Amino acid sequence: MKQEDIQDLQQLIEFLKEHGVAEFELEREDVKVRLKFAQPVAPVVAFTPSVAPVAAFPPVSAAASVTSPSPAAVPAPIAEENLHIIKSPIVGTFYGSPSPGAGMFVSPGERVEKGQVVCIVEAMKLMNEIESDAAGEIVKMLVTNGQAVEYGQPLFSVRTA
Repeated sequence: MKQEDIQDLQQLIEFLKEHGVAEFELEREDVKVRLKFAQPVAPVVAFTPSVAPVAAFPPVSAAASVTSPSPAAVPAPIAEENLHIIKSPIVGTFYGSPSPGAGMFVSPGERVEKGQVVCIVEAMKLMNEIESDAAGEIVKMLVTNGQAVEYGQPLFSVRTA
């Protein structure tokens, strides 16, 4: 592989991370690249050439391309006691209603039960219903409709007591 190919690969990795792509595979001639991002900060990079690798190819370091989120991107925790945070179990796009124009699954002030659907997170054209993992009153919706969410990102705060 040429140095510009390596730089292109690094740019591709950054682009995929920015857009929340969970998995990507590319095959060209004698090169096969498969990327799988299990968690936003720990991508797994696999490189499998189908012919003997070029001796001058420097190793690609996955850790070198990982950047930590800025402090401004991490929401501040809510200081109130007895609040439970419902977090996104996957990377995707948040939707608060079952379809465009339909009413929201839940709104602040409403009571939810454990196992009740509170939103949808779309990932790779699949609509994943996210259920509340605690019973209580929705205090605040921490994301907006159509917003990209990360794994573990807080979605709702729920007063449990």
